Amino acid sequence: MTRVLVTTANGDTGRPMVEYLLQDGFDVRAMVRRDDIRAQQLRREGAEVVVGDALTLRDVRAALDGVHRAYFNFPVGEGLVEAAVMFAQAAKENGVELVVNMSHIQSRPVARSKATQNHWLSEQVFAWSGVPTTNLRVTFFMEWVTYIAGLIRHGRYVLPFDADSRFAPIAGRDIAQTAAAILAAPDRHAGHTYTLTGPTEFSHAELAAEVGRVLGKDLPYEQTTVPTFLELLGIPDDTAKLVHFEAVTVDQREGRLAGVTDTAPTLIGRPLRTVEDFLGENRALFA
Repeated sequence: MTRVLVTTANGDTGRPMVEYLLQDGFDVRAMVRRDDIRAQQLRREGAEVVVGDALTLRDVRAALDGVHRAYFNFPVGEGLVEAAVMFAQAAKENGVELVVNMSHIQSRPVARSKATQNHWLSEQVFAWSGVPTTNLRVTFFMEWVTYIAGLIRHGRYVLPFDADSRFAPIAGRDIAQTAAAILAAPDRHAGHTYTLTGPTEFSHAELAAEVGRVLGKDLPYEQTTVPTFLELLGIPDDTAKLVHFEAVTVDQREGRLAGVTDTAPTLIGRPLRTVEDFLGENRALFA
């Protein structure tokens, strides 16, 4: 049976990807940072859970031992390129057939954001390694709305981005299903870079209005500074996110996240979730 490793298996893409791969008959190994209740749930669903650190080569080698295909994802923060080097080395040692690598839609070598620049460098690392790889350059997740759910419950829609900057948000579950479809057909997708967006482009102000319409709330868009936004989220000292979000504000102003692609619905063979669909699935968070 084909064994697939899913990193960040408790995340917005990792958890549903485990679900989709198990449904498709794969042997799934889920890599997590902590053996907690979420890890226990992954075991109950049928995944093999390994606990490890993506920045420890010993852990990465153990996670990839006996694996045929893998999903590589890394959170916004320090260490992405180092993690990619370790993952590519361990994947090469184990003869991995395909790595699906999560990247940014605005990935480029001269990116203002170090996190985005590091995603581009990680794409190069996998190319140099010779391990067959598919890069997913993904726009903002719809899950951004859930990050400010506490504010929305109190009638506020607050972000640090320009109100008229445009993007087409995509649900994490749709990204996960797209990645699972790619992992199921390595010969077809290896060597490709795909840009993934949601089905509809919005400005931030338009998205706030759409969220308000669906939830039956008046949600005028509020733009704040990045430091104030991080304080509202309860992570005022997260320097990596501060620098990244400030750079992404400029990326959006320059139109680097604008536009819609049909790649994801083509690969999974169905329409993507709309904002209304996504809010319906997560309505309890906003009640």
